[in-house]
Amino acid sequence: MSKHYTKDHEWISIDGDVATIGITNHAQEQLGDVVFVELPAIGKAVTKGGDAAVVESVKAASEVYAPVSGEVVEVNKDLEGDPALVNRQAEGAAWFMKVKLKDKGELADLMDKAAYDKFVAEQ
Repeated sequence: MSKHYTKDHEWISIDGDVATIGITNHAQEQLGDVVFVELPAIGKAVTKGGDAAVVESVKAASEVYAPVSGEVVEVNKDLEGDPALVNRQAEGAAWFMKVKLKDKGELADLMDKAAYDKFVAEQ
């Protein structure tokens, strides 16, 4: 499985035609202590670049954008009881949703790890 990244600081990992999506370590560091996560409903259609979830911290609330279009097939219920998991394992156990890909061609616009790290360093 390879990971891809967006300029909005989401990560996406692909397994077959299902994408696992979360926010990056950099994003959680910028947010500070995460206190609430609003996940999408299973079955919701998301559009690339559209709102998919909300994450709230002691500093601010922020939208989580869908890096790809598709249908939400699973959400991470662990985040509802333990939103701080985002601070501890942003790019692992704290994934937000799994989306069945509508168009794998949308992955071509995403960055690999090296490009994302360079993007963050230049901000």
